[in-house]
Amino acid sequence: MPTCPATISNNQFPMSDNLQQRIHDAIANPKNLGEMENADSVGTVGSPDCGDMLRMWVKFKEQDGKKVIDRATFQTFGCETAIAVASVATELIAGKTIDEALSMSGEELSAPLGPLPPMKIHCAQLVEGALRSALLPQPASPKPAPAPAPRATTLFDQLNAATAPDRKVKIVLKTPHS
Repeated sequence: MPTCPATISNNQFPMSDNLQQRIHDAIANPKNLGEMENADSVGTVGSPDCGDMLRMWVKFKEQDGKKVIDRATFQTFGCETAIAVASVATELIAGKTIDEALSMSGEELSAPLGPLPPMKIHCAQLVEGALRSALLPQPASPKPAPAPAPRATTLFDQLNAATAPDRKVKIVLKTPHS
């Protein structure tokens, strides 16, 4: 698992013992970890800042006439905090409609862990981004480029076409004295 630069201890913003314990507990027993077969939607996001990547799978169900999230799973190449946030977030969004889940911020998705120090906020944003990627309609595939316009016939093309057996070309050259 890559080590995110933000995992390095930072004396300016140390993590509380309580937060460290909650992250440790979430890592020791992550919820909803792994790929989901037959998912209804998949979202992937990566962070160029530290190389973390997170993919989230979502399955929906009908409940009281509404489409709600039945289950979500995740995989990540990320630091411990990203794993912990993804684990708690997949639990939080179960039973929510798409709009309810989309309205949740990274801060809300990581709330069960407690407030994250500034150097770890990107972990919650990574999870929020993967969730949004899975739940928002994806832009349509780019339309294929229009076929290039036929090129204009050149004099050379006309001459070559004229050499066909059924065509004859008469070239007249005029000199200035004629």
